[in-house]
Formats: sequence, structure tokens, C-alpha cells
Amino acid sequence: MVDLNLQSARRQFRWLAVLASVLGLLSAWGARDHVIWMLEVLPVFLIAGAAWRFDWTPSVFLGRWMFFHAIVLIVGAHYTYAEVPAGAWVAEWLGQTRNPYDRLGHLMQGVVPALMIREWLLRGPAAGAVGLTAWAGVCFAGAFSAAYEIFEWGSAILLGQAADAFLGSQGFVWDTQADMLCAFLGAAFAMWVLGPWHRRSLTELLPAA
Repeated sequence: MVDLNLQSARRQFRWLAVLASVLGLLSAWGARDHVIWMLEVLPVFLIAGAAWRFDWTPSVFLGRWMFFHAIVLIVGAHYTYAEVPAGAWVAEWLGQTRNPYDRLGHLMQGVVPALMIREWLLRGPAAGAVGLTAWAGVCFAGAFSAAYEIFEWGSAILLGQAADAFLGSQGFVWDTQADMLCAFLGAAFAMWVLGPWHRRSLTELLPAA
């Protein structure tokens, strides 16, 4: 028996992956720094490629959040996070000098990985342990954020001064800690605020979930 809900979710996810890839490529046009652009947008291409290479299909809810995360990455890659116009407008509105757009990126770095690990667990061995999967999602997102900060540190060593735009610290000494806090907050938001919508979307995809 063909699962029409699964087919529909797979088709939508693949089209979103194609759209994200096209937007990612277009964002190279006029990018502020093409080395930084590649570093920032590479995850979009990797996930889009995996969407076509592997059969695993996320729920519609997760797929749309992954696409939104891709847009955040693409915009940040094009301008570099410290120079995104929308972030500059928010900074001016709040009376700050620091562009806060990268904080949105790190919030999403908590939301999406947490939803991904939660969905993987709910569709697998921990199908009935909703509370456990929520905590696992937060812990995974925190570990992912820490690993990314280590990757940024390694990039800074390799690139030298050219890494300033990639790091996006904008002179804030506690930038790494603030980024990780944002990821934890994003993960908590995903688990305990977005959780019911995620669960509903997953139930539509797999009625037995």
C-alpha cells in the first residue's frame, strides 16, 4: 500500500531542497566575501544533496523549519552576518551597535537540530518516550552548537584575520557563550513550544507514531 502522506512529504521536502539550493547559488552573486560565503552556505548544499541521495523524509513541519533555517544561512552567507541589513535595522531600533542577525542563526542552530533528533527518536526506538526525546533534543542541539564553535575556532586559526567575518563576534568577548546560549534557548523553544505541532505533523506522516 502506497503511503500518500509520506509521498507528499517527500515531494515537498525535495522541492524545498531544490529551492534552497537555487537560492544558495544565487546568493553567491555579489556576496561580500566568497570564502565566507562558501563556509556559511555549505550546510545548505549538503542537506539538499542528502535529501535526494537518501530515502529518509522529515515530517512536513520539520522540513519547513529546515527550509527556514536554510534561508537564514543563505542571507548570512551573502552579506556576512555582521552586515545583514535587517539586523542593522533591528540594532538601530534597539539602540545597539552590534548587528544581532547572527543570534537568529544560532537560535535556528538550536531549533532545527533539536527537532531533527527528536523526530529521529520518535520514529525509531523511543517512539513512546516523548519527554525523553525532548531532553535528548536539547542535549544534541547543545553538543552540535559546541562542535560548531570549535569548527569556527579552527577556521579562525587557519584563515587568520580573514576569519573575522566568519566568526561574526563583532568585538564581543563573550560571543561564543552567547551563541551557545541562543542554541540552547532555540532547542528549548522547539521542544516545549513547537513540540505539539511537531508531534501532530509526525502523526500525519506516520499514523502509528
